[in-house]
Amino acid sequence: MWDERYSTDQYAYGKEPNEFLAQQYQKLPKGKVISLAEGEGRNAVFLAKMGYDVTAIDGSKVGLEKAAKLAKEHNVNINLIHADLAEFDFGEAKWDAVVSIYCPLPSAVRSAVYKRAVEGLKPSGVFLLEAYTPEQVNYNTGGGPSADTKTSKSNLEDDLKGLSFLHLEELKREVFEGSYHTGLASVLQAIAKK
Repeated sequence: MWDERYSTDQYAYGKEPNEFLAQQYQKLPKGKVISLAEGEGRNAVFLAKMGYDVTAIDGSKVGLEKAAKLAKEHNVNINLIHADLAEFDFGEAKWDAVVSIYCPLPSAVRSAVYKRAVEGLKPSGVFLLEAYTPEQVNYNTGGGPSADTKTSKSNLEDDLKGLSFLHLEELKREVFEGSYHTGLASVLQAIAKK
């Protein structure tokens, strides 16, 4: 499905970074950042422009090819990993930050991935996230029809055990990210530190 979505000249979610990430990126320690389900590269390229050593991971080869193209347009380097997040090994204390922007995994998979991501964070590492809440299924402005691929405050607190939340908020906000994320949305925003 993702290869198909990304196989046009258009960037499905635009070329600009996620608004929450663009407003909060300074909370990420400088160093190695991994961006989950990065797709076509908009967030990874933004972080690389801000001086981070960025690794973009995604299950879509087509998305990652477009991410490489976008990085070239902006004259930055990003590391690309084509992998299934469900099986990806984050290592231990390897990353200064983990970024998860609209990473639509089924709850059981997401929980396991996020727990491994926490292990992969260095001490004082930061996990930054924006995700749709289950309530988003009522809005039809992005994220698909499954409530199970969305997350709530309580789910995230469980998934990120061992981290201290600096910011954790469910809110309604206007999202304008390409043709697939547009309009009023129910989102969860979080910044948590190891």
